[in-house]
Amino acid sequence: MANANPYGTFDFTKLMADLKFPTVDVEKVVAAQKKNFETLTSANKLAAEAAQGLFERQTAIVRENIEELTAAMQELMAAGEPKDKVARHAELTRESIERAIVNLKELNESVAKTNGAVFEILNKRFVEGLDEVKGLVKNGKK
Repeated sequence: MANANPYGTFDFTKLMADLKFPTVDVEKVVAAQKKNFETLTSANKLAAEAAQGLFERQTAIVRENIEELTAAMQELMAAGEPKDKVARHAELTRESIERAIVNLKELNESVAKTNGAVFEILNKRFVEGLDEVKGLVKNGKK
């Protein structure tokens, strides 16, 4: 009895033979993954270059601020009336804040521009990938 079919006359091999599984074109899947990898590489390269540029600009801003601060301190330490020094100090503070705001806007715009460009690269590939999947599904149904 050990070799007896517990399911009677039901033939699972015939059932499996009747099922139609879509075929997968391995070459198309590999090509799609290669495109995905190339897209990610391109997006990462753009982001890395932008980060490097941002770092360089931040460094330049810090250098400019140090130079301006040094000049302002020398100016304020020079002989003069305390009333004039206080007024000049207030003016220098205002100018410094205005420059900081301009610099922050510049850095923010740079980051936003890069984010937009990276998003476009990734979004384009995502849409292409969806079209490829649709094509694979249609071809598999035939």
